[in-house]
Amino acid sequence: MTVNTSLIDVIEKPPSVEEYLKLRREGGLSAFSIEAAEIGLKGTLFAVTLRCEHEAIGMGRIVGDGGCFVQIVDIAVAPRFRSKGLGKLVMTSLMNWAKKELPETTFLSLLADVPANKLYEKFGFTETAPASLGMSCRIAKS
Repeated sequence: MTVNTSLIDVIEKPPSVEEYLKLRREGGLSAFSIEAAEIGLKGTLFAVTLRCEHEAIGMGRIVGDGGCFVQIVDIAVAPRFRSKGLGKLVMTSLMNWAKKELPETTFLSLLADVPANKLYEKFGFTETAPASLGMSCRIAKS
């Protein structure tokens, strides 16, 4: 499939909850409940949604406290639009905002799936190991 990138709109806001959950699912990212997505999207500092003919086909967000710690999350592109440079387009939009809006000392992080780490390296991200390791857990209600 050839994609004319001039037909891609970069919208500076998160997708709808439904679009968000669909793009995460299609992108192979972990699942969230509707409730979690509704809460999470409200905590967005900045986001971009890529649209082709009004359909959400890609996204990325920046979340955090806006000063000391922020994280890039939810980088996803619908499978039929991959390998067209759209992940780079999302990251460029996010990084342009971060450089303009965040303090110089802000700690900007992300968790990279392999092989997407190669894309993030192009934007200056480096692995933190062995000095530090990314860790995560899911909140389990007893």
